[in-house]
Amino acid sequence: MKKKLISVLAAACAALAVPFSLAGCGSGGDVLRINEVTHSVFYAPMYLADALGYYAEEGFEAEFTNGGGADNTMAAVLSGSADIGFCGPEAALYVAIGGSSDCPKVFGQLTKRDGSFLVARQPEPDFEWSDLEGKEILAGRKGGVPAMTFEYVIEELGVDASLNYDVDFNYMTAAFESGIADYCTMFEPTASDYEAEGKGCIVASVGAQSGEIPYTCFSAKESFIENNPEKIEGLLRAVTRAVKFTMENDAETVAEYLVPYFDGTSKESLAGSVQAYKDIDAWVTNMAMEEHAFTRLQDVIENSGELARRVAFDELILTETADRVYREIYSE
Repeated sequence: MKKKLISVLAAACAALAVPFSLAGCGSGGDVLRINEVTHSVFYAPMYLADALGYYAEEGFEAEFTNGGGADNTMAAVLSGSADIGFCGPEAALYVAIGGSSDCPKVFGQLTKRDGSFLVARQPEPDFEWSDLEGKEILAGRKGGVPAMTFEYVIEELGVDASLNYDVDFNYMTAAFESGIADYCTMFEPTASDYEAEGKGCIVASVGAQSGEIPYTCFSAKESFIENNPEKIEGLLRAVTRAVKFTMENDAETVAEYLVPYFDGTSKESLAGSVQAYKDIDAWVTNMAMEEHAFTRLQDVIENSGELARRVAFDELILTETADRVYREIYSE
């Protein structure tokens, strides 16, 4: 990892993120501060865990901030303004490579493939990935998992396209609407809302094409994990239970619980987004990351020229608690 990236992470101001407490906790207990990379239906089980009262049952209230990118999320963790970072594991990987005291560890994985959808300006009912040849795509920040996964996809397919890395994650959709690039990747419900407003058309799922990769994970400083084992376990238990609920219920039922967390998005749109993620098998059931998945992640990062050295699985990834929680819940 480049020293510049380390300094940017360490110096970034977490105040840029706007906090909100998830409604309905009412536990009266401790607050667990979680900085999420973005707010999306892709992370539906996190919000369901609140709506279903699972966080309250674990004795804490979840207070979320939207980092607007994995670099900002990791900066919040490093600065101490967030207890937990929820973003691509590459952020913790870069810190480990650069060397840091009290290095963040990844202790749980929620999503197992890219959650973005490729949006075109006009309907393309017969879209093929080869149609991207010579085109410009807004696909995320250089060095971030979304951009690297997209790079991996088009290189595997032999497509020569231009990726625009110049637009901050939070402003990609606005930039696309202003006329920048030919295509843009968007998460749900943004992609469906954008299409419903007649501004563009979803033509492909990046995750369906890319295959499995550890995409979005929970991480925290090693000291926080050691000093707060009950909160770590409680978070993992709550979200694992919420994943189970998501798998066992239809998209319409799940969407009913999500409405309060997505102001301005209809239940019908949310149900469509949930179904889209169900269709690509987006979520893990066991939040303990597997070593082969971590190896593939490093393959993708190395392919992008962003990996200074390989990191051993045990150097960064913790699995014992997540695996135990999974076995307890699925044995009930």
